[in-house]
Amino acid sequence: MWTKIIIVVFLAVIVYNLGSGLYYMMTDRSGSDRVVKALTRRIGLSVLLILLVILGIWLGIIQPHDIGR
Repeated sequence: MWTKIIIVVFLAVIVYNLGSGLYYMMTDRSGSDRVVKALTRRIGLSVLLILLVILGIWLGIIQPHDIGR
């Protein structure tokens, strides 16, 4: 159960950073680097989430299943 909560929280933060990057891109006219920072955080969190899922599968915490059966 905790793994699902952690994954959902990660996804929510990733979507928030994506939205803030879009907002800064549309409104920020001063040429600051807020867009780059928001999108860099999003990419970093996405990579971290993928690595955590791979680690969880490798350690046996997450059990993948075949949906096609």
